[in-house]
Amino acid sequence: MGKVKKYRFILVASVIFFVLVGYSLGVAKTEDEENNISIYREVGPGVVNITSVVVQRDFFFNPIPREGAGSGSIIDTNGHILTNHHVIRDSTKLEVTLSDGSKWPAKFVGADPDNDLAVIKVDAPKEKLTVIPMGDSSELQIGQKVLAIGNPFGLGQTLTTGIISSLGRSIRSEAGTLIEDVIQTDAAINPGNSGGPLLDSKGRIIGINSAIISPTGASVGIGFAIPANTAKRIIPELISKGHVSYPWIGASVYPLIPEFAKVLGVKVERGAVIAEVVGGGPADRAGLRGGNRRVQVGNSVIPVGGDVITEMDGKKVISSDDLIRMIRDHRPGDRVELKALRRGNFLRIKVTLGEKPRRR
Repeated sequence: MGKVKKYRFILVASVIFFVLVGYSLGVAKTEDEENNISIYREVGPGVVNITSVVVQRDFFFNPIPREGAGSGSIIDTNGHILTNHHVIRDSTKLEVTLSDGSKWPAKFVGADPDNDLAVIKVDAPKEKLTVIPMGDSSELQIGQKVLAIGNPFGLGQTLTTGIISSLGRSIRSEAGTLIEDVIQTDAAINPGNSGGPLLDSKGRIIGINSAIISPTGASVGIGFAIPANTAKRIIPELISKGHVSYPWIGASVYPLIPEFAKVLGVKVERGAVIAEVVGGGPADRAGLRGGNRRVQVGNSVIPVGGDVITEMDGKKVISSDDLIRMIRDHRPGDRVELKALRRGNFLRIKVTLGEKPRRR
């Protein structure tokens, strides 16, 4: 009988041992998982859901409120929240839901459509506000782990992870301007994630999730985020005066390519062609000329007859994007010198840049 009890004890002990081992193996976490969990717990409360109401008109011009949603990051204890411009664009009412479920009316503070960024504000108690620190997007590396927190499809706060797929990308904002040094990631970004933070493994904001490339409208592994350093540069202006001052030449341009140059008979193959000059703007006052007629080249109809800009302050202009980048490196009021081709002759034209007209 003693042997039976002994064997029974050994059997029970063995079962308990294997159960405990199995349980331990089942809940064991890797270092990477621990990092994900830690960041979500620490930073998640600083990510908010933003609901915007936009009034549209039906066929009979009756007002119809439309509701949209996005995400945002609390950036200070004063209640300022960083998000995308397209999340709050044209809104008549803004409401922010904090991670604890409390809802707060929000007011518009400032927006920069050119970089698809905006700041709004809630008057919630400071103890309810978890501030997410800003990181340095200039030190990022391809292959680096990133995390995205947001509110996709209105389902509630979620976390996705991935890596930085590419750096230095350029995309166009909904305002049509070029956004540079954009971060590309494969972390899943879906509708509702817009405006939420892209985080590094220390829980710092390195980007603001802004756009995806997808034939279906859902994530297929190509997402884009506005770099944190761009946000850090413009946030003070958005808070202090509601907008960002950008230099403006007062002209629309398109790239000159060899195919166009051959048809047009110009003696340069690359540059920025002035399509149209804004009356009374900096380019107009400096004497620059836009196109005066349109011609078809292949499948494209282009304005021709305008000046071709080939240099700015002694630096070659290869395309219209080059010219835009060079202008954005200046401030309103700066004086620049352009080398322009007009009717076969090169001219040197000095332009005093103005301030780009604002729009919300």
